[in-house]
Amino acid sequence: MTYNIHTCIGVDGRYDPGRIGAVLREIDADIASLQEVGIRRRIGLQADPWALLGQVTGCRVITAAGAGNPRGRFGNAILTRFPVLAAYSIDLTVAGHQPRNAIDADLLLGDRVLRVIATHFGLHAAERRLQANRLMAALSETGATNRLPTYAVLLMGDLNEWRGRAGAIRSLDRRLGPSAAVRTFPSWMPVLPLDRIYADGPATLRDIWVYRSPLARLASDHLPLVGSLCWTAREPQRHKRRKLSRRRSDRR
Repeated sequence: MTYNIHTCIGVDGRYDPGRIGAVLREIDADIASLQEVGIRRRIGLQADPWALLGQVTGCRVITAAGAGNPRGRFGNAILTRFPVLAAYSIDLTVAGHQPRNAIDADLLLGDRVLRVIATHFGLHAAERRLQANRLMAALSETGATNRLPTYAVLLMGDLNEWRGRAGAIRSLDRRLGPSAAVRTFPSWMPVLPLDRIYADGPATLRDIWVYRSPLARLASDHLPLVGSLCWTAREPQRHKRRKLSRRRSDRR
């Protein structure tokens, strides 16, 4: 699942991490890429949305450092039920634009290693093209220090690309195969496919859908994009299918 949570501010203007947590519990995903995770309160558990979302979902939380705060004042996160073998940050910042990065993590799924990349591209076309090229270069690197070999890649995030298969999407499609362009923004009347999920290697995506519960329409300005990850037939049968979501309720 990938979900831009808009710093937990809903379409009614309220800051409410609890609503985001409730949406995540409804979907019950094994792996989630979150964008725009940020601090809005200075006291209590709500001052640390990373800890709160990990607590309400029971998932491990992987964060990327943001400007001015080692926990990341505003940025990406990965929530997962799987053991985390390693995690890195890929700098996607383009001069003259808002700082951006991607989380690049190795997760252990049974006897396999799944490489998960969670990202949030910029608002300008040239910026997004450079960010896509940097991600593709990172995927091609094989000599990262102490990195375990991986056999499948899952890339998820808010790519901010509304021009169909143009721009950054073209670069990603060329390397990873076409992604489903499902409308996720704005949440109350989605018309733009800003959020994408890609899979590569001995795994494919199945049943990609937008989660449209009443609470999801309210909790953020994006809707969650959900899918199931399926291992190919050449993989051991006992590990053939892993879902990114356990339920498909409210697939309206």
